[in-house]
Amino acid sequence: MNDLFFDIDEATIRREREKARILRKQGWWQSRISKGLCHYCGQRVPPKQLTLDHVVPLTRGGRSTRGNCVAACKECNNRKKNLLPLEWEEHLQRLKEQ
Repeated sequence: MNDLFFDIDEATIRREREKARILRKQGWWQSRISKGLCHYCGQRVPPKQLTLDHVVPLTRGGRSTRGNCVAACKECNNRKKNLLPLEWEEHLQRLKEQ
């Protein structure tokens, strides 16, 4: 296995995804998405189109906590995939340079 990835078992990931589903129902999350801003690109997006993204992905040892979950547009969430914040910043910088 790649050194960058943790050996996270499926049961842990399932538990964390369930926690994320619970977070999405809370007023905290509703307030977060009501702003309609993607955490990564800053683009205005209709709140219903924002997704919950784990800054540190579950597969990399992240958890479903308020401090690790942000609102992201679908495009950023799909592009970020399992990247850590530093890796994602490097990716965004390369895109800007191209």
